[in-house]
Amino acid sequence: MLVPGYGGGSLADLPDALLAALGVRAPGPDTASSPGAPGGEPLVLEPADRVCLFLVDGLGAELLKAHAEAAPFLSGLAGRTLTAGFPATTVTSLCSLGTGLTPGEHGMLGLTLAVPGTGHLFNCLRWTLPDGLTMDPEQWQPAPTVYQRATLAGLDAVYVAPAEFEGTGLTKAVYRGVRYVAADTVDDRVARVHESMRQGAAHVTVYYGDLDAAGHMTGWGSAEWLRQLAIVDDMAQRLAAGLPPGSALYVTADHGMVNATEKIDAESVPELTEGVALLGGEARARHVYAEPGAGRDVLEAWRETLRGKAWVVSRREAVESGWFGPRVLEAWLGRIGDVVAVPHADLAIIAPTHHRIEALFTGYHGSMTAAEQHVPLLEART
Repeated sequence: MLVPGYGGGSLADLPDALLAALGVRAPGPDTASSPGAPGGEPLVLEPADRVCLFLVDGLGAELLKAHAEAAPFLSGLAGRTLTAGFPATTVTSLCSLGTGLTPGEHGMLGLTLAVPGTGHLFNCLRWTLPDGLTMDPEQWQPAPTVYQRATLAGLDAVYVAPAEFEGTGLTKAVYRGVRYVAADTVDDRVARVHESMRQGAAHVTVYYGDLDAAGHMTGWGSAEWLRQLAIVDDMAQRLAAGLPPGSALYVTADHGMVNATEKIDAESVPELTEGVALLGGEARARHVYAEPGAGRDVLEAWRETLRGKAWVVSRREAVESGWFGPRVLEAWLGRIGDVVAVPHADLAIIAPTHHRIEALFTGYHGSMTAAEQHVPLLEART
């Protein structure tokens, strides 16, 4: 098991390091996050006048290493490896990057989570609840963001991404404080980044999601995935080439990926449905919410059924083992499943009735394997 290291080497450490490189001090002790395990060394980056963070959805470090020839520019950059945090999924990692907090502190603990006391699952990516219910982004994720801190420090905090994400619940939850610049094509994104970086002290984040989409549908390492990796490599090279003097480009990712060789339908196996009220999380990081009084039986049934294929623990065990970081705020405990099931084999625990498209995927992420947890932090400077 690769329990994420939350100290000097995780995505939760990167936001403060980027701001420090731009001369912005971290919050004081009374408001600081606790991104490192006791004794963990801080992540330190060299000073820069302007910083661009290129966030590539699904660009796992192990995946990039396996196909270095398809990305010669990225593979030639100096860098290090970070851990994504648990679960290794987009909503969790984006919030870690947006707040500088660990998952247990910011509360975005998975793709689909129970809303305590309601009997409903909340999809944190699509920002949807059943029956037309809504969720206030500042209620679900109330922590201030690093972009708000950057703006208060006089930086131009910019987020360059497709227009479809502007104003969504997830964007409001994790990117509060940015100046959103909509750009749909690669050319437009590169141009908007260069424009923003030339306008003075800047903290610019640019997002690319098609590599992850290709991995889900055709598998990482597939012809389409490799085509997308080549696009990412070219985009990174173009971003670096147009940076003004004194700038730094950092390339990172939210998670890696594995290709599933086995799938278990958790909705059709009696041992995995008995006593289960809600099935949340995602295929590689399941939050299992038990009916009242059924928690122990559900834990034992899931452990026995998935023996040798997944780590299956109780909520308390997951928290005490530091899966979500050194601490989990009491307010967020009810979002964690009574049982947490995390495959370590190339297994996907699917739920095709409620997540039909996900059940058809080839590539998945969320677990604590190196292929899913390890993400690159690559650097280019002018």
